[in-house]
Amino acid sequence: MGWPVTNLVYLRMKKNVNIQQMRELLLEDIAHISSSDSKLKRKLEKTPIYRITNKDKNLVVIDSMLIIEHLNRVYHSIELQLIGPSQTIVRVISKKSSTPILIVACVWLLLFIGTAMTIMNFHYDVSMQEVQQKLHLLLTGKENEYPLWIQVPYSIGLGLGTLVFFNHWFNKRFNEEPSPLEVEIFNYQQDLDNYLNHHENKFNDRNHSS
Repeated sequence: MGWPVTNLVYLRMKKNVNIQQMRELLLEDIAHISSSDSKLKRKLEKTPIYRITNKDKNLVVIDSMLIIEHLNRVYHSIELQLIGPSQTIVRVISKKSSTPILIVACVWLLLFIGTAMTIMNFHYDVSMQEVQQKLHLLLTGKENEYPLWIQVPYSIGLGLGTLVFFNHWFNKRFNEEPSPLEVEIFNYQQDLDNYLNHHENKFNDRNHSS
């Protein structure tokens, strides 16, 4: 009597998934599947995994162990190999209406004033005007309270330097490197995902209760 044939299936959980409404999640929604059996792969992709309800609010973390347990109950002739992330964070994202122009203008004005005040206070703290006056005296031998030939290029360079630093001009990039702001946002998102994976994972709650 021969051993039953076992199909090897590779499963890679998606790290983050955004959906538009509460609905039933299929395996293909939260994981990438690889198998030499194309029919089995399509069948696995359409396997229902979890139904998001109002109880979950707008976020749920699905652990790979729950997926493996569920698939092992449904399919008896597969061997699952997990690669990549061990959880998937599913967020229910409601459709957002366009932001009113007035609000955008107010936020832009607030940021502009705040940035200007920051630069002005910094220049006051380091006595930038006195430095430029002394620089003018060293280069020309004459005193000038407003050395515009230094101040104007400095102001232009300050603005251009800020653009280069953030690597953006509206929606356009200067190169493929991420800006420092994007790196900080990415690090924040990583920390947030790690927190959610630990505190919102129902598999962790089940292990604690057991």
